Amino acid sequence: MEQAGEAGSWPAVRGTDVELIEQGAYRFLIPRRGEMRVPGVICASRALLPGPGGDRSLEQVANVATLPGIVEASYAMPDMHGGYGFPIGGVAATDPAQGGVVSPGGVGFDISCGVRLLAADVDRGELVPVLGKVMNQLAAAIPRGAGRGGIWPLAGTAQLRHVLTGGARYAVGQGHGVERDLLRCEDEGAVTDADPAQVSSRAVDRGLQQVGSLGSGNHFLEVQAVDEIYDGQAARGFGLRSGQVCVMIHCGSRGLGHQICGDHVRAMEKVMARYGITVPDRQLACAPVSSPEGQGYLRAMAAAANYGRANRQVLANTARRVFAQTPGGGLNLVYDVSHNLAKIETHEVNGRPTQLCVHRKGATRALPPGHPDLPPDLRETGQPVLIPGSMGTCSYVLAGVPGGGAFASTCHGAGRVMSRHEALRTVNGSRLQRWLESRGIAVRGASARGLAEEAPNAYKDVTAVVTAAEGAKLCRKVARLVPLGVVKGLAGGGAAAIACRAAHQRSPGGAAPGRPAHRGVGGDQGRVRR
Repeated sequence: MEQAGEAGSWPAVRGTDVELIEQGAYRFLIPRRGEMRVPGVICASRALLPGPGGDRSLEQVANVATLPGIVEASYAMPDMHGGYGFPIGGVAATDPAQGGVVSPGGVGFDISCGVRLLAADVDRGELVPVLGKVMNQLAAAIPRGAGRGGIWPLAGTAQLRHVLTGGARYAVGQGHGVERDLLRCEDEGAVTDADPAQVSSRAVDRGLQQVGSLGSGNHFLEVQAVDEIYDGQAARGFGLRSGQVCVMIHCGSRGLGHQICGDHVRAMEKVMARYGITVPDRQLACAPVSSPEGQGYLRAMAAAANYGRANRQVLANTARRVFAQTPGGGLNLVYDVSHNLAKIETHEVNGRPTQLCVHRKGATRALPPGHPDLPPDLRETGQPVLIPGSMGTCSYVLAGVPGGGAFASTCHGAGRVMSRHEALRTVNGSRLQRWLESRGIAVRGASARGLAEEAPNAYKDVTAVVTAAEGAKLCRKVARLVPLGVVKGLAGGGAAAIACRAAHQRSPGGAAPGRPAHRGVGGDQGRVRR
């Protein structure tokens, strides 16, 4: 058993203190106090914890622990940082049979934001001579930016309802992919119980023209190469090999998901008093899972989740068409998983299987080997977990482990440590662009503003995050991927787009401005430029 280490007060903003007790190298406890129903548990190293004067994430972990029906603990992953209500990287489960609530703040505005990884038949050395051409084709084919149109022009609201109920399954049925894709998608491509009737007309209007688009902020499509294998058996099971080219896609449910979150937060704010619920932060607006408002949100959230899955499916199939023009350029889906979702799952509580509402906000489900929800070809290895990192460094493929804690959850990316506004004040986007070019990384579609907002020193070190997640026994490393080229979601502000020509070989030496330009995931993306 881990021995408790030193206890101390860690100042949070607004004059509050959060006591942390170090229980191990990658585990810190926030003891119960005041209205907290359970303790807080932080799965991180000391270096990854917010320091004095940092964001509100530790305070938010404690606030989440006050929610009615919460069980076991209010968890935070090593990439934790401040968010809307819940911290980004927050995990919390409530028991509906004990008055447990669902809170839209525990999912976030970009519902079903997630990552999809595809593995190519071609190796890095074969792609490099034509990389510039491939990146140009991807940039031309992938819509991006706030409010921009999508690849798939839906016929109207009737067809959108099919997307909201069928997700990636419906997209594949309409020719946007192959049947095997669904076997490698979380929930086989669609969440059940989606109800388009719970989606407002404004959300429908925002979703009609955005299926098959990246959006803005930290969303991207990146061409990568497998740089290192840590678990050969799992890598083979996932379909990965050293030197192989991959495509990683990070995006969500666009304006539709943002609108659904806002609509249901407002609805829950109005009824909390009726259910006798008080919360320390109005951003934790919630309702009992079993209530009409709770069920209405879960069904609308499921519809947005299906929209997000369909969105990534269409983008992946578009990348597939581009790669098909390259000899040996077929793309096979490794996995698709969300990191902003609430799901009804069965977990052991006090020695008994219990049905829970598990919130994961900026956290990834990580099912262990043998789990019945995994497809047969992944049950021996455990679920693939996809962790984007930095354009200048690496991303990771992880896997779930037996006995993984936090309701089988782990991190989702690097996690912000600097706001976008602060990054804009401190980072020179043009200098960052030149550094990327010198590293042979082909950048398409990014603005100077967008590069500055996603700059490296605005994020934690993704390798440190993954090391902490593995050290906390939440997952294990399978492979490391390095970037070759990226199509970025556009930032606002009208900055001119960058069309960098990559010098397709790395130049020696030269540090990045701060660190390599970062487009790691994190933050309530729906709250900026949908």
